[in-house]
Amino acid sequence: MARRFNVTGICVPEKHYMVDLSERINRIRDMVDDGSYFMINCARQYGKTTTLTALAKNLQQDYLVISLDFQMLGSACFQSENIFSLSFLRILLRELKRHCAEQMAGVSGIMQQMQEKVEENEEKFNLLELFECLVNLCGCSQKPVVLIIDEVDSASNDQVFLDFLAQLRNYYLEREAKGTTTFQSVILAGVYDIKNLKRKIRPEDDHKTNSPWNIAADFDINMSLSRKGIEGMLREYEADHAVGMDPEEMAGLLYRYTSGYPFLVSRLCKLMDEKTNPETAWTKEGFLEAVRMLLLETNPLFESLIGKLTDYPELEQMLGELLFFGKTITYNPMNPAISLAMMFGFVKNADGKVIPANRIFDTLLYNHFLSLDELRASDMYRASLQDRDMFVKDGHLDMRWVLTKFVQHFHELYGECRETFLEEEGRRYFLLYLRPIINGTGNYYVEARTRSLGRTDIVVDYRGEQFVIEAKIWRGNEYNLRGEHQLMSYLEDYGLDTGYMLSFNFNQKKQVGVHELKVDGKTLIEAVV
Repeated sequence: MARRFNVTGICVPEKHYMVDLSERINRIRDMVDDGSYFMINCARQYGKTTTLTALAKNLQQDYLVISLDFQMLGSACFQSENIFSLSFLRILLRELKRHCAEQMAGVSGIMQQMQEKVEENEEKFNLLELFECLVNLCGCSQKPVVLIIDEVDSASNDQVFLDFLAQLRNYYLEREAKGTTTFQSVILAGVYDIKNLKRKIRPEDDHKTNSPWNIAADFDINMSLSRKGIEGMLREYEADHAVGMDPEEMAGLLYRYTSGYPFLVSRLCKLMDEKTNPETAWTKEGFLEAVRMLLLETNPLFESLIGKLTDYPELEQMLGELLFFGKTITYNPMNPAISLAMMFGFVKNADGKVIPANRIFDTLLYNHFLSLDELRASDMYRASLQDRDMFVKDGHLDMRWVLTKFVQHFHELYGECRETFLEEEGRRYFLLYLRPIINGTGNYYVEARTRSLGRTDIVVDYRGEQFVIEAKIWRGNEYNLRGEHQLMSYLEDYGLDTGYMLSFNFNQKKQVGVHELKVDGKTLIEAVV
């Protein structure tokens, strides 16, 4: 059976194109060998389950691996200590029965005892008795026992789960202090870090314990895909299909837009492989088409991300400030909004500054904010809807004409507004004007590395052509000249000869309009509002 790109469920090397995880697995294996208990928490569809599956396979020769998924336990299983303990025992037995006789050496007797407990359905069976069974299992097994629990945070708003964690911690401490036989290693995986359980507990339950996992070792292994790893995967695809792809160049594009987010990498590859024009699928043109298609689709990851903005208003507020106001946000893990944004995968820490995690999420968030009802109903949005058909000539987007009409409308609509409005809302309204013009045909994103420099570089992809527009606040001639030369350097990165500047100028003597000049041998088209 031919391999394919997979974005649903576990990736299997024999069936799917995937990045080689051996280095990551070896590093996690070292933590298991050291007897560590730890938590793997990262955003949705970040490859946790695929990694855990590969890890279990790696460990099975030397360990008895018990790999559970708490999604198998419905909410009713957490109603009481008794129900949870029996339910846990049931899924544990189911997992043990999957193992071969060699792996199960020595544990058949304790399995029979556990089976009797389940069948008796004793109402007094509790966590203490459950852990007696688990300790006996670890003592009988001829191999050290490793416990892996995936989707562990699906139960984290229940007290019984916190009590379960506390028992795991207590037996870990007894292992170190008294030599009690228990698990060699316990690995929990989910989106929410155990340290952030309080965010999933209902306000009326705020008294619940919030530090049941303070024995956990730091897990600092990067779960994103590397550019080199992506390139290796693409070389395998090229060897199978001979599409004429440049794996190094394509890996660079994929990493540049996704920062190695596993789902995004696989989804873009799947779109190029199955949905784009076969003649251009694995070229830059095909890649940009796949990006456009991705940002127009609805998928569980995007739905989950946008849903978090409704669940956590402080998160939505912080992201809005980050995107539109050019606000520099210093990374502080103790800030609740920053902690949430990091945990859900919206942002990352770049040299002590908070920036969007990748270009795809950046644009997804801009699209979300620009789609809010109060913006869609604005005069600027309506002006764009009326103008949008006039900007494309022979299939090419006329960016100079876009800027010309934007300056005209902005001056007419908001020219008398106070300075603070122009500074905070100017870039937002340009994107609001731009979006209907390119929507469905092109994409845009904001370059993260210039976000904190008083400028916003907007990169537009339209039918294979790229445009770089620097939006900034006028700070005087010297600052403007410096910005021009910075933009020229940026154009070199993109191999472009023409760049665009959009300046919001509060000088009463400013000359509103669009003009052209030459800088360092390149053409600069500057629009002044």
